[in-house]
Amino acid sequence: MSTPPVPLTFDTIRSAPKVLLHDHLDGGLRPSTIVDIAREIGYDALPADNADDLAEWFREASSSGSLVRYLETFSHTVAVMQTEAGLTRVAREAVEDLAADGVVYAEIRWAPEQHTEQGLTLEQVVEAVLAGFREGEAAAAERGHTIRVGALATAMRHAARSREIAELAVRYRDDGVVGFDIAGAEAGYPPHLDAFEYLRRENFHFTIHAGEAFGLPSIWEALQWCGTDRLGHGVRIIDDIASDGTLGRLAQYVRDKRIPLEMAPSSNVQTGAAKSIGEHPIGLLRQLHFRVTVNTDNRLMSGTSMTREMTLLAEEFEYGWRDLQWFTINAMKSAFIGFDERLAIINTQIKPVYAALMGD
Repeated sequence: MSTPPVPLTFDTIRSAPKVLLHDHLDGGLRPSTIVDIAREIGYDALPADNADDLAEWFREASSSGSLVRYLETFSHTVAVMQTEAGLTRVAREAVEDLAADGVVYAEIRWAPEQHTEQGLTLEQVVEAVLAGFREGEAAAAERGHTIRVGALATAMRHAARSREIAELAVRYRDDGVVGFDIAGAEAGYPPHLDAFEYLRRENFHFTIHAGEAFGLPSIWEALQWCGTDRLGHGVRIIDDIASDGTLGRLAQYVRDKRIPLEMAPSSNVQTGAAKSIGEHPIGLLRQLHFRVTVNTDNRLMSGTSMTREMTLLAEEFEYGWRDLQWFTINAMKSAFIGFDERLAIINTQIKPVYAALMGD
């Protein structure tokens, strides 16, 4: 005999298992940690000296509607992530915060090249972050939360180190780096092909930020020049879908190939990639059965969490538990870990809980 479904509320959604593929380490710091580390290292350029005011500043500065302005906020978070201790603390807290939010699997990305200003080597940066992830997993387990975290090493479009970072990612593939990413302003900075040729030769996974600010050409480049496994954001694929739902050739290709779209609704609204949550392309793309996933992007800048993103979507699009499970399983299917591990998480941590929530 089935039981009635559990009502969808913020608290019940928080209790549901969630999977996160697109989350920036330098975009998810606790404001109190930024203040603490800034004080420890003598960084005096913060726009506010207490955690509450700093959190508000980040949200306001990130809501200008400009991706370029949005990216400027990272100067402060990156500034306090220049020591091994600082990197490990930030990584550990990120995992603890996600686990407390009900996330059972996450891929957290960051650009190692941005954390060498005080003399750290790229290897020291990677090892400090990986140590923090493992500490965070252990701390979460002590609190009764099971979470698995993989790292994505990111290269910056405006720099010339993509091949170097790709090689770094592959070197740590057996230590917790599960993939490669390229990020930064899209317009005027095409992806670096030699890095992706190298990654394909090494049978290594990668995702590319595309289709956020620059539109369909950047999506086409990421897919057909680079051979990306996933699209970071990919919101502008909507530009290739007619008002009656007819798909253009690129949109058809993305749907047919089941290319995962790493969408982050609140972030997309902040950067102007979508007008509002209610008008976000995720609604139509869900109806058309694209491989859509829900993500946070930058939890600090958007003042968000996976629970908040799921709640907003449920409210705006009248989604139920089955929809939230669909997004979650989409993400788990698209993760950069082995098939057996993905399947185990789906069958043991995701489906049973959603079945109970749905009253099945």
